[in-house]
Amino acid sequence: MSPLLVEQREHVQTWTLNLPEQRNPISDPAVIGALETAAREASRDPDVRAVVLTGAGPAFSAGGNVKEMASRSGMFAGSAPALRESYRDNIQRIPRAMHALEVPVVAAVNGPAVGAGCDLALMCDLRIATPKAFFAESFVRLGLVPGDGGAWFLPRIVGAARAAEMALLGEPVGAEQAVEWGLISRVVEPDDLLPTALDLAARLAANPPHAVRMTKKLLREAPHHSLDSFLELTAAFQAVAHQAADHEEAVAALLEKRTGRYTGQ
Repeated sequence: MSPLLVEQREHVQTWTLNLPEQRNPISDPAVIGALETAAREASRDPDVRAVVLTGAGPAFSAGGNVKEMASRSGMFAGSAPALRESYRDNIQRIPRAMHALEVPVVAAVNGPAVGAGCDLALMCDLRIATPKAFFAESFVRLGLVPGDGGAWFLPRIVGAARAAEMALLGEPVGAEQAVEWGLISRVVEPDDLLPTALDLAARLAANPPHAVRMTKKLLREAPHHSLDSFLELTAAFQAVAHQAADHEEAVAALLEKRTGRYTGQ
């Protein structure tokens, strides 16, 4: 059984974490490899324009495998130097892969998102959740730190003060509070979660795909640049966009008051 189910309908892929009996941990090498492969292949495939990420069963993701932590097995085995290399070679591949993924990702958070599972949701571009969902940056409660980059992603989404509250207390944040904090954009009933996420993804996929990919890249690059260097990058991207056939189609569709038909060219 695959730990990650990948399905595609038209231009939207759905990725489902598929270890429900274990609450979808993501520290297993098979899960890490599957996420890494899915992200790489989606970036390379011009037919993929958006992704929905969700979990099978009642949980989105429990993050690291606590039983393996207790037994010091799997990626949690070995000395301190060995563990450092294990984090680099294993779970830290997920934030690198998700950050490099060119198409936008909608997280459909169907239940608890805990530890690295919370951070996986943070790596997505849009997040929606059911009332049963909660988010816990709970590493400190296990005597650990966010080893997968959560302390990098979290303040960029909820701000420094709320990130400190979540990371230093390790307490869960419910879905309604997550909306107030900007962690997610909306709360929907369980039966509406996947349809709503797929609708968002379809609306993303309806836009000219190169423009969407480049816009996502600009949003990711913005924190690392001065204004002047960022404007140079924007000008270069805009020059490419102006030469695209999809730009011509988008302008024509607007003037003719019709829906654009985009090919990714």
